[in-house]
Amino acid sequence: MKQRYYILFLLLFGAAITVIFFKYKHTKEENENKVYHFLPRKGNANAAEYKVASQRSEKLIQQLQSDPSNTKSALALANTYILEARQSGNYNYYDKAALVTVDKILASNPNEYEALLLKSLLQLSQHHFSDALQTANTALSINANNSFVYGLLTDANVELGDYKSAVDAADKMVTARPDMRSYSRISYLREIYGDYPGAVNAMQMAVDAGTPSEENTEWCRVQLARLYENMGDKAKALFTYQLSLAARPSYAPALSGMANIMLYENKPDSAVYYLSAARENSNDIHIESSLAAALDKAGQKDKSIALNKKVIDEMTRTTETNDENAGHYSDKELAYAYLQLNDYNKAMSHAMAEYNRRPANIDVNETLGWVFYKKKDFANAKKYIDKSMITKSKNPGLLCKAALIYYANGDTKTAKMFANTALQANPLVMGEFMEDARKLFPSQTTTLAAISK
Repeated sequence: MKQRYYILFLLLFGAAITVIFFKYKHTKEENENKVYHFLPRKGNANAAEYKVASQRSEKLIQQLQSDPSNTKSALALANTYILEARQSGNYNYYDKAALVTVDKILASNPNEYEALLLKSLLQLSQHHFSDALQTANTALSINANNSFVYGLLTDANVELGDYKSAVDAADKMVTARPDMRSYSRISYLREIYGDYPGAVNAMQMAVDAGTPSEENTEWCRVQLARLYENMGDKAKALFTYQLSLAARPSYAPALSGMANIMLYENKPDSAVYYLSAARENSNDIHIESSLAAALDKAGQKDKSIALNKKVIDEMTRTTETNDENAGHYSDKELAYAYLQLNDYNKAMSHAMAEYNRRPANIDVNETLGWVFYKKKDFANAKKYIDKSMITKSKNPGLLCKAALIYYANGDTKTAKMFANTALQANPLVMGEFMEDARKLFPSQTTTLAAISK
């Protein structure tokens, strides 16, 4: 009798495996054969630009349907998808579309150089940083005389916390081709190492190297404004965000930047206005996450909670997908989303998952340290916040967190040093941490209140 049940179990198990296999095969074939047409963009801004890009994509799709082996058209289509992802904020759809296109090229020619570059870029977009580094190194072994491959190596090494290798790659990139892409990476590395004047100089060079109103130029301009924010120069930050909006109306990153200024000035209703406008023009999930936080600051708790749960559901869905062309790691972002809901255990789970993937990255250590602080595990909070400061970053938000964590560990002297440094760099930034800071630094927050008015 037992033998009969055992044989029946094996038969059922085998049938289940067969069903799973064929379902996977069918899904894979379905994804490979799917035609990815452009989706409608949110908002009406830059409609002419969208029309041109959409028509170009349809022409390339038709060329590939006539000749699937046309590598030139396939690469052009993948690039079109990547650009539309940036401009629409709909990364999940267009990253998948581009990856399917690139993978078809690599299936027939694993050493197709431009396809490898695009594959690495897409892996970076999906936060598969180790894979991106490996793919970029494969491309490097084929051709080491291309500036873009060094940009990919810079980005991957930054995200994995190998800052020395990132600096080496960025130096090679800017030497090979001093342009917007290389200047912007130099700027980011200077910021990481606490050199804000140098970061501003390099990002201004990136803006000057571009064409006003084009998305990549305005992205650099927004980064320049963000640098001014972190230096406490509100006037320049506002002016630069407004310049970007004048050049590219309703540009979501610039609208989000305006919201940051409003939050620093303790004007959460205005921040909600700008972020709502940004959401009307972009599908970027990070805008919704920022809007949830702004709604909370504005006292709209129910709306904040509902939106935050929506953000979590969307991030979880894209993280846990079984589709290799759609998976997007979002654990760091999920950690902050759960902190917003005061669910510290889930925040810790996601922060630790991100840390296990890239334990040397300073932003990841900052996240983990902050979650430990919220859980009142101050010793571990200090351990990780210390690791987040190895590059001597002067980011005011990081310094505020460090100040609070050091104070909680009984090191008042160092805590006040960090707090004063943050306030000198940006008198507005402590507003994000005001609730905690008011209890721990009454004299500094009183000064802050006076400065912010």
